Formats: sequence, structure tokens, C-alpha cells
Amino acid sequence: MLGRVPLFNELPTADLEPIARGTNEVIAGRGDIIFRRGDPCVGFHVVVEGQVKLVFVSASGVERVVRLIGPGDGFGEALMFMGQHYIVTAQALQDSRLLHVGRDALFTEIDRHPEIARKMLAGLSRRLYTLMGDVEAYTLQTGAQRLVSFLLHQWPGQVGEPFRIEISKSVIASRLNLTPEHFSRVLRELSERDLIRVRGREFTVLDADGLKNYRA
Repeated sequence: MLGRVPLFNELPTADLEPIARGTNEVIAGRGDIIFRRGDPCVGFHVVVEGQVKLVFVSASGVERVVRLIGPGDGFGEALMFMGQHYIVTAQALQDSRLLHVGRDALFTEIDRHPEIARKMLAGLSRRLYTLMGDVEAYTLQTGAQRLVSFLLHQWPGQVGEPFRIEISKSVIASRLNLTPEHFSRVLRELSERDLIRVRGREFTVLDADGLKNYRA
């Protein structure tokens, strides 16, 4: 499994063995908490199968989804390097299989293979770029525009062909910094304009140009 992770896929098997000895497989059922805010971060996780959300949870129990993580993607690297505790809670959205790569084993191999550090730096840089895009969207785009951008990103590109988004609408709304009511209102408006059709978690783009040019 380590050999299939983009971070390590160029390393020969012999060089993966020390990392594997410091790696644990984590099996998480849907809804399972992988770690909580305040837990010590002594490595980083990679999703092999399934999907995980990272959330801030307020004292009153309100969640704010800050990131959705799918197969091949990792999380926790920055805090691992900083020696800090987790600042978010990670929860499985689906039955998931993850790898937890221990910090000590990884640091030893980084000293031997600087290309691992370069790959990790590239991954963290991409994440920072995405975060800046989120800040721009929250600042300059309306909630409707954020939702349209999200749908177009998920859309496979075929007008009239249904596609599924395998996460709940409440999670999508939280990720886009929308209230559930605002989210539902925008979906209803898009549907009434015959731009999309929504049936549960199944979406269909009916008018791609109209959706791309939608303003509210």
C-alpha cells in the first residue's frame, strides 16, 4: 500500500521497508473518529480507500468542514513537522482504510531521500494554494457562486448525464461555508431555472452554459 502512495511511489521496495515498519494500517467505519482536536500528532495519515473530513467543532457541537480527503491524499504533515497537536478533528465519511506513517521512521528516510521532503513540500504548497483559493471565494464570491463552482468541479462534463456526489448535502454546505437553508435555497433556484436536476445525491447538469454564467 505504501508503494501506491504518490509520496513514496518512486522509492524502491527496499527503501520502503523502514517506513513500513513505522506505519500502521487504520480501518475506520463510517462515522468513526480517527483523531480529535488536541490529540498529539506523531505522524501523518494517507487515505488508501474511502473518504475523510477534517472539521472544526465548536463548544456547542457545531461543525465546520475545512477539508475533504480522498484516496491518495494525506493530512497531518504540517503539524507533524511542527511537533504540534491536532487542531481539527478527523472523521470517516465512508468505510475507510488509511495508513498512519510514524514521524520517526519518516524523518530517518527523509535524511536519506531528500526527494521525499520535496514531494511533501509540493503537497503542502498545493494545499496552501487551495486554501488561498478558498479565502478568495469566501471573500469575493456569493454562496451561490461557490456552490456552482463546486458542482462544476464535480461534474464529469456530459450534459444530461447523472452523476453522484457521495457526501451529504450538509457536509457540502459546511465545506462551502453555507448554512443548510442557504444551500437548499440555491439548489432549488438552480433547479427551477432548469440548470440542474437533483435527486438525492444524484445531480444532472441540464444547461452547462447557463450554470457557468449563473449570477445571484
